[in-house]
Amino acid sequence: MLTSQLIGTSYPAVNLSDKAGFALQLMEDYDVQHLPIVSEEKFRGLVSKDDLLDADDGATIASLEPQWVKTSVRATDHFLQALKQASALDLSLVAVINETGELHGVISRVELLHAAEKFTGAEEPGGLIVIEMEKRNFSFGEMSRLVETNDAYITQLNTYVDAANGLLQITVKVNRSEISDIVATFQRYDYTVVHYFGEESYQNELKENYDLLMTYLKM
Repeated sequence: MLTSQLIGTSYPAVNLSDKAGFALQLMEDYDVQHLPIVSEEKFRGLVSKDDLLDADDGATIASLEPQWVKTSVRATDHFLQALKQASALDLSLVAVINETGELHGVISRVELLHAAEKFTGAEEPGGLIVIEMEKRNFSFGEMSRLVETNDAYITQLNTYVDAANGLLQITVKVNRSEISDIVATFQRYDYTVVHYFGEESYQNELKENYDLLMTYLKM
């Protein structure tokens, strides 16, 4: 997913000669903490609400240049680059520029969260299994094979290194909500399952028994 697919053009930009009070009012109107700055159609940076609040209402945007956030992404960048900037710099908007440095639009933090939800498959049903191991032992092929032996398949896999112990944390999402048999298979092959989240079969049995009881009581 490219940043060009997430661009919003409904957010305003401010000019160098605009006053801090004017920019603050725009931020209130559009419920954002940042606004892009343009000069001669070129993107110059982002001004933050905190910096505007520290300035006089009559101060110009140009006078706040030392505080500008001079970062942006290109329309051809992957959206994860924009997500990285938003997270690292705590941005409410990420500026998107074209090849000549002109402001193409912005991506809001909310839009980035929606994109991340789609990218990680969080909106899709299924169970999650978190496994911990040494990085050298990771094999996607083997993990996929073990899942498939339980008539399931991996729909999403994400990894990161736990800074506390240096081990690889692998989050596997499968296409089934009942995952107790998959967890048991991983454990049987000496995988360290740290967490798992799914609707277990015994929960289904309890629900079925409850429904039968309620049907009986209504007779």
